[in-house]
Amino acid sequence: MHGGIQLSGDRSSPPPPRQLPLRPNRFVNRAADLRQLDRLLHEPDRRVGASPVAGLSAVAGAPGVGKTALALHWAHRVRDRFRDGDLYVDLQGYGPGAPITAAQALERFLRALGTSPDSIPDDLEDRAALFRSTLDEKHVLLVIDNASDSMQVRHLIPASAHCFTIVTSRSALPGLVTREGAARMTLDVLSPAESVDLLAEFITPEAMTSAPAAAFRLAEFCGYLPLTLRIVGERASSRPRTSLEELLAELVAEKHRLDALASAEDELSDTRAVFSWSYRALDAELRRAFRLISLHHGPDISIDAAAALIGADVATARRWLRSLTGVHLVQEPFNDRFRVHDLLQAYAGERASIEDSQHDRVQAIRRVLLWYLLIADQGRQAILPHSAAVPLPPSPGIELRISFDSGATAISWFEKERTNILSALHQATEFGQFDLAWKLAAIGSGFFELRSYWGDWETTMKTGLRAARALGDPLGEAVSLLLLADAHWQVGRLAEAAASYQQAARIAYDISAGWIEGFATRGLGLLLQESGQPDGAREMFSKALRIFERDGHQRGAGMSLLSLGKCAAANDLVQAVRFHTRALTIFQDIGDRWTIAWGKLALGRTLRQDRRPLEAVTHLHQAAEVFADFADHRCAADALVELGDAWHDSARPAEADRCWARAADILQSLDDPRHRDIRQRLSRSDTEGE
Repeated sequence: MHGGIQLSGDRSSPPPPRQLPLRPNRFVNRAADLRQLDRLLHEPDRRVGASPVAGLSAVAGAPGVGKTALALHWAHRVRDRFRDGDLYVDLQGYGPGAPITAAQALERFLRALGTSPDSIPDDLEDRAALFRSTLDEKHVLLVIDNASDSMQVRHLIPASAHCFTIVTSRSALPGLVTREGAARMTLDVLSPAESVDLLAEFITPEAMTSAPAAAFRLAEFCGYLPLTLRIVGERASSRPRTSLEELLAELVAEKHRLDALASAEDELSDTRAVFSWSYRALDAELRRAFRLISLHHGPDISIDAAAALIGADVATARRWLRSLTGVHLVQEPFNDRFRVHDLLQAYAGERASIEDSQHDRVQAIRRVLLWYLLIADQGRQAILPHSAAVPLPPSPGIELRISFDSGATAISWFEKERTNILSALHQATEFGQFDLAWKLAAIGSGFFELRSYWGDWETTMKTGLRAARALGDPLGEAVSLLLLADAHWQVGRLAEAAASYQQAARIAYDISAGWIEGFATRGLGLLLQESGQPDGAREMFSKALRIFERDGHQRGAGMSLLSLGKCAAANDLVQAVRFHTRALTIFQDIGDRWTIAWGKLALGRTLRQDRRPLEAVTHLHQAAEVFADFADHRCAADALVELGDAWHDSARPAEADRCWARAADILQSLDDPRHRDIRQRLSRSDTEGE
């Protein structure tokens, strides 16, 4: 508590991240590989020259050989040795969706380690350097899964000798071995004896001992791959009256039936028979659920999104997916979140293209995209209740169980689903669902801005703009241009921001979308104000105010009044107070807490400048409290600085020092250099007190 204001999430340091997915069940064998990893972890002479280096192991192997299972099983065994946490990322190097870039992975890691979003550089090299600095002398375990090549991984490797990184890939990652000194581990298929041991986890001892030759032949037929062995084992356990010889005969028959599909370049050629045998044993509903789940391109899928994709209620979808999990066709790494191995996803997609019409596939994809859109819009309303809405399509048959009781819960949902939302946006354009694409981009804009995902914000708005133009939707184009301009402005691309604001204003005028025209006009005023052209800025703010008042858009009118007040404060404080008071009254009338805080901050600042510090204190204190509730640390710090100034002007040095000290702590945690100036005020205050 500082000056009566408690920032949510205020603590000395964030808890260490613990990101590992659940430990794989029924993990057997691989004793030699586990020992090799143990030796590498404990190797006392892990050094280059005289300097110790971070541990790094590259686990390569064919798809389905169990690379991820090995890495996660071992990581869970040793995670307690890493007091500063564990980090996990699936780079999606071989899935149907877009792979995760090194820059995206670094941003995730840095945020998980407590780095302020505003402190994360845009440049990849700078981002990697910050990551290495953050992990210096820390004890952190990293699991980097499904890397496509060394370049995707290279920037994610810490330099601290106390860290250990394990990377899985189908590639041998030779660059990582030669340049970064990774210890290469090529994971082979299981031995015949190990494969039979894995089958024995599912099949009764009597069945195994009564037909040992058939057990070894089954293992051979499965290619000694853990993925296929588990599928066969689970199927065998569900049919205890079927002998191993009969199971083997069925698999051989399935292989002969599918031989025409195999080719040297076909990655499913060694597994298709097992997948098909297991798939054809499912009932029609489960087969359909398995086919449709392959159409989701994100790294995993929640049960609610899966229900929309499949076209079922949540309870039914959960029952089906848990059934598929039971036969090892689907995984559940976290409760009610599912994923499909990329080989199985390829097979399911193959079946979907054969058994489901293009119309049915597109409709399934549209349902899940629409689900993301509708839930994201609920989140938008919880976070920014008075932000502009976009027209939503009808949603018959889609169950919407998720609701948000606060902006914080909505932000938490967005964080968890961020990668899936980005994948959904990409998939929407890929499948021609342009209306959903631009609306999803627009609805997610506030989250990306609030959480400082600047790169994602720009990228999504560019995608939304392309989608709106492909659709020929002028409203979508105007909205996308407006939000893209905001994103450009935030990252300092002022010329691009001006061009986008101007285009948005022109289109909005043509289609009589006053709120878009008004905000685009105000945006142009902000750019003029920033470039030192107060007269031009004032003209734009006045024009925006007229547009908002004409169309009855109260929040826009209030924001324009705030901007006019800032202009007036340069030479007419009385007029500035009037503008800010009018703006605050509007915000209070519509009950928008976030904007009320901005109004109180502006009014408090102006009242203090007008030598009315005690009046300013009330407004500034309330503004700081609201920003703290929203976990907007930078704005809370700004309000605390102003509040400290107001207390200082009121001859209350102790209260001023408390506010300044808290503001300096916050700004320093955000790597904002202004904290030095604030601490100088504290030093002067101490000197004056003496």
